[in-house]
Amino acid sequence: MGEVTVNLKVKDYTSRVLGVVKEKYGLKDKGAALDRFAEMYGDEFVEPQVSEEAVREIIESCNRHVKKYGFRARSVAQLRKKIEAD
Repeated sequence: MGEVTVNLKVKDYTSRVLGVVKEKYGLKDKGAALDRFAEMYGDEFVEPQVSEEAVREIIESCNRHVKKYGFRARSVAQLRKKIEAD
């Protein structure tokens, strides 16, 4: 991911929180602490992006499954029996 340079003016409390996050995780500066804080709580506000590699792996996995098993439909009873057997 890319980086953006930002000059922020924050409240004293915010600065203290970032300082604690910085020390707790052994980070080099408060910018890294802000990044860590965003990683910890950002998904509550913004959905994380999925890498192209992960999408390719999922598609390949689905294609292998379809190639091996096809598009067979199963009833709920058949699925339950299969799950309980495993």
